[in-house]
Amino acid sequence: MAVDMNMNVLIVDDYTTMLRIIKNLLKQLGFNNIDEATDGTMALEKVKSKTYGLVISDWNMEPMTGFEFLKQVRAADAPYKTVPFIMVTAESKTENVIAAKQAGVNNYIVKPFNAETLKTKIGAVLGEF
Repeated sequence: MAVDMNMNVLIVDDYTTMLRIIKNLLKQLGFNNIDEATDGTMALEKVKSKTYGLVISDWNMEPMTGFEFLKQVRAADAPYKTVPFIMVTAESKTENVIAAKQAGVNNYIVKPFNAETLKTKIGAVLGEF
């Protein structure tokens, strides 16, 4: 099945430069409909009001971290419970990766990364494109 390049994608990071980098990489890969949130609380409101085909979230944010956001998304009895979720972090600690997997993350990217890495991780979650 082909990946819908017009699906809604939500990127979440408290660092606006990182939001811009991820958005530009997604656009290079062909994604067109990209929304942004600067913390987990804002992101949770967005997923409650709009259908997303993919969420890419940073781990370390205030007041709600990406990990807490992931747990909220996966705990919900709502359509967004199964949205593909990729966690982005500067920390590659094994215990963090394991915790994210146990919480239901679909994939994990360690910063810094490039377009090819992002494409590979998205491909592993959504299928090759």
